[in-house]
Amino acid sequence: MPRWEPDSRGRLEQAALALFGERGFENATVAEIAERAGLTERTFFRYFADKREVLFGGAGALQELLVNAAVGAPDSATPIDAVAAALDAAAAMFQDRRDFARQRQVVINANTELRERELIKLATLAAALADALRRRGVSAPAAALTAEAGIAVFRVAFERWVSESDQPDLQELIHASLDALKAVTAGR
Repeated sequence: MPRWEPDSRGRLEQAALALFGERGFENATVAEIAERAGLTERTFFRYFADKREVLFGGAGALQELLVNAAVGAPDSATPIDAVAAALDAAAAMFQDRRDFARQRQVVINANTELRERELIKLATLAAALADALRRRGVSAPAAALTAEAGIAVFRVAFERWVSESDQPDLQELIHASLDALKAVTAGR
């Protein structure tokens, strides 16, 4: 083993993404990821429960961020504006991780099991956002609809952000998608 270097988690993430890209998710082992990062398997398991968690480990933090931003939106904010505030917070979280997000999305798109997990994650985020909106006094059906629409806006903007290199920052894409949604629902 080489001498200790900082950012073990980041090194494990990069090693995993590189191996997933080279061999496919199914064919990369935890031992190989740890070796590529210059770490031990034991260190890998300090950061991740399994190799899928390299791709999905931040879901809990993202959910907490979305919920806190929606709940913390001004009382005068409409439900969709509270969701927009939550999406802005998420955009800020991702902004410096575009390369990681791109690599991650390629791996997920290549694997049916991972695509299913991504859909489950998005559904969980929508449910958490709906709960946050209900805590703000929004009726259950309106909260669910608004949260689902917000997650759809996020997904569309995120897909553009990671797949098109000439795209502006994620927050701009989210706002453009929200504006498009508002225009469609207004009949324009």
